[in-house]
Amino acid sequence: MKKILILFIGLLMFNCSDSTNINNCFFGITLNETINLSNPQFIDIQVPGGSTIINLGGRRVLIIRRTSTAFKAYDMECPERDCNSFMTFDGLKMICPCTQKEYNSLNGSPIDGNGCFALEYNVQQISSTALQISR
Repeated sequence: MKKILILFIGLLMFNCSDSTNINNCFFGITLNETINLSNPQFIDIQVPGGSTIINLGGRRVLIIRRTSTAFKAYDMECPERDCNSFMTFDGLKMICPCTQKEYNSLNGSPIDGNGCFALEYNVQQISSTALQISR
């Protein structure tokens, strides 16, 4: 009976998994930039629901203001990396123009459930007028 119990506990331990999203499609991409929200180019992200696409540290980055204090930022390179064009953003989803594959702007996941996630950056509001965007 003890052997069965030990076997059962061992199986449970090996079947547990971490739900952290690991994006294995983007390697070697780093970014560490601070933006000043007072600049006119960021007027669209002054209010919740606003978004803007900018060039940061040599990358094309989509910044979305979710709430008064929550931001999301995504790289606009197509996750499959076989397209020379940048993704577009229609206010709800990011779309790779080469394949028409769509990605959820809430978490970067592919809407069809297959493939890589869009590359998400960490966004930290460091003051009322400044954001730190990094990876």
